[in-house]
Amino acid sequence: MFAGGCFWGIEAVFEHVRGVTDAVSGYAGGKVKNPGYEDVSSGETGHAESVRVTYDPAQVSYHELLKVFFTVAHDPTQLNRQGPDVGTQYRSAIFYGDESQRREAAAFIDSLTKVHAYRAPIVTQVVPLGPFYAAEDYHQDFAEHHPSYPYIVIHDRPKVEALKRQLPGLWQERLAAARVASRQ
Repeated sequence: MFAGGCFWGIEAVFEHVRGVTDAVSGYAGGKVKNPGYEDVSSGETGHAESVRVTYDPAQVSYHELLKVFFTVAHDPTQLNRQGPDVGTQYRSAIFYGDESQRREAAAFIDSLTKVHAYRAPIVTQVVPLGPFYAAEDYHQDFAEHHPSYPYIVIHDRPKVEALKRQLPGLWQERLAAARVASRQ
């Protein structure tokens, strides 16, 4: 599970990754049970806007998902913010499901740090996955349903375009649209 700013953009990026079978926006890493958007937006619950990514490991590896997350989905050097969104609910975090994922995420961050991939230090937290609460229906597939929404055009569409341009081997054009249609 990944957190890195507003979940609309993270979800939109991962929905276009080959081998990803689902990406669900929600809330993770907090103390309150069953939080809603207003609760999380207050910054009081401890949750981060997050995306639960389900994938087929025969088509895409966890390492490749990490590459997408760090290359195009967000800026891992921004502490408790991404773009115009500020607060701990927009922090950069990887919520790992098992020890293997923890080790791989930590090693990935170490390798980026060693090669000075970013001008500033990486602030991404690597923490155990606790309860995940799916966000309200209107947040799911938001970028797909509202492609002309100004926030999407300015902040999220460029991330999706960067995935296609920078990681073409991981790009899948129609996967997200097919899943969105099947949910309706």
